[in-house]
Amino acid sequence: MNSTTYLMLGVMSGTSLDGVDLAYVRFTKTKHWQYELLSCETIPYETEWVTRLQNAVDLPQSALASLDQEYTAYLATLIQDFRARNPLKRIDAIASHGHTILHQPAQGITYQIGNRPELARLCNNLVVCDFRVEDVALGGQGAPLVPIGDQLLFHKYDACLNIGGFANLSFQNGEARIAFDTCPANIVLNQLTRKLGLPFDKDGLIAKRGKINAAVLDQLNALSFYSQTGPKSLGLEWVKAKIFPILNASDASVEDLIATFTQHIAVQLAKTFVQLPAAKNGILVTGGGAYNKHLIATTQNLVQPKLIVPEASLIEFKEALIFAFMGVLRLRNTNNVLKCVTGASKDHCAGLLYSP
Repeated sequence: MNSTTYLMLGVMSGTSLDGVDLAYVRFTKTKHWQYELLSCETIPYETEWVTRLQNAVDLPQSALASLDQEYTAYLATLIQDFRARNPLKRIDAIASHGHTILHQPAQGITYQIGNRPELARLCNNLVVCDFRVEDVALGGQGAPLVPIGDQLLFHKYDACLNIGGFANLSFQNGEARIAFDTCPANIVLNQLTRKLGLPFDKDGLIAKRGKINAAVLDQLNALSFYSQTGPKSLGLEWVKAKIFPILNASDASVEDLIATFTQHIAVQLAKTFVQLPAAKNGILVTGGGAYNKHLIATTQNLVQPKLIVPEASLIEFKEALIFAFMGVLRLRNTNNVLKCVTGASKDHCAGLLYSP
């Protein structure tokens, strides 16, 4: 399928568990790829689904398979409802990331639920999904995957920073695209704010009021992951094993832990920015963390490159947009995963195709 124009629906669920992002996008191939966000929406998770997805990492295989079926049907319902609310001209394919439950690339494991063949039948549409499994099978980290979109759609910036459940950075260094997970972000902050009855730290105001606990901050910054070179990626399992034991052992208030972890994110981001080969055109910042004004200001105070926060639609839907774009590349049988980013044995064209 080597058209010059594609109408795609990108579907993304991140580890921060704020909801399912849907982005209806037109892609046009001229000298460079162009995109236009046509309709976008985030559908928040109900409390029951937040709890189930948070706890899914501990489920036995049989229960996980059942959850996968339920979640696939749930995604199909959200997609069909989105189509009913929005006058979509056509959808060449639905490109779905699913929701990550297990991610242990060193053990050859990555599992995103919601990528079952039934999704195509329930939506009556061609589906491209399960983008990470092949990369892990090829010895890669299976993450991050969005750098192919950063390279082809957002090349005018010195780097692209996404602050979602995890923060990850992507930048060009000569012919190679360099990218890796930097540190946990909203996957931790949102869990802390839920203890206060809030879904997230709006504008970073809780962190701004809180006091930084130096002992906790030192323990966080000393974690061995931060001294490793890329390619490297993070998962919920690592957060549960390494981050929460430090936070739970502290007698600091929730507010102070939020302040401390926000500072931790800023410190780790600043450490990675020194790797950038150039800093002339700024760093594009997207993901929910881009709205955290205190985090952005704190990070900016530590670094020279200008942090550029774009319009809301790009902040919120860049990942869904790029998974839609990865779907386009899959339809064209063009490589959409870079070995220089993930550490796989070769560049490859990832994604399973399911027809209705």
